[in-house]
This record gives sequence, structure tokens and C-alpha cells, in this order.
Amino acid sequence: MVSADVARNIVGIIGNVISFGLFLSPVPTFWRIYKAKDVEEFKPDPYLATLMNCLLWFFYGLPIVHPNSTLVLTINGIGLVIEGAYIIMFIIYAAKNTRWKMLGVLAIEAAFMAAVVAGVLVGAHTHEKRSMIVGILCVIFGSIMYASPLTIMV
Repeated sequence: MVSADVARNIVGIIGNVISFGLFLSPVPTFWRIYKAKDVEEFKPDPYLATLMNCLLWFFYGLPIVHPNSTLVLTINGIGLVIEGAYIIMFIIYAAKNTRWKMLGVLAIEAAFMAAVVAGVLVGAHTHEKRSMIVGILCVIFGSIMYASPLTIMV
């Protein structure tokens, strides 16, 4: 019989593999952008939303917020690198006005993340409180991330 801890780790590893596949799913899009040297009609919204989601989950996985979250930390660290590469490529090939809008959104995301980190570390003094606050933000921004491809309809 498999212990609960082993089963939890197996499920966590499977989840990380699936998440890794999710992070790689835009590769054909970015291959097309690279070949065309243009972002065409693609929007950066899903990549910016996924970057924010990974930032929050990475923070959540830190021992100071939620101890023993190595799998959460590693997959979202990988996600940050992958999404960062997508965003850099998008910025390189985007029109000037889109590039500036993206840089503005990235600045807002950085400021928001700094406020979250400062607020949580100063205002919440237990792992339980920190995990609850950051976890709620992760769920909210995860929902935004999965809804972000719908912005093509606007």
C-alpha cells in the first residue's frame, strides 16, 4: 500500500508535468512569430497574465509563506523563465505602441508584486495567514490567466 505522502508527491509530480506542458503550449505561436519577425494579430495578454500567476505562485511556494512547497516553487520558477522568454520575444517583434503597453503592464505587475510581498511579510505573521492571503490571490489571478485568451474577442 502506498502511503499518503508518497501518493501526494506522485500527484504533485504529475501536476508539474502537466503544468510544464501548459507552459510549452505557446511554442508553435512563438515559432510563427519568430519566422514572421512580427507578432501579427496575437495579443500579449495571456503571457502577461501567466507571468503574474507564476510570480504569485512562486511567492506562495517560498518557505517564508508556505513551507515544504518545493514542487510549487520549482514549476513556477520554470514557468517564470519560459513566460519571460515569450514576453521578451513578443516585445522584440511587437509594434512600438504594443511594446510600450506591455512594458507598462510589466511595471504595474512588478509594483503589485512588491506591494503583495511587503504587505504579506509585514502584515501577516504566521504561515497560515500568509498562505491564506497569497493563496486567495493565486486563485484570483489563476482565473484571470485562464480567462485572458478571451481578450481576443475585444
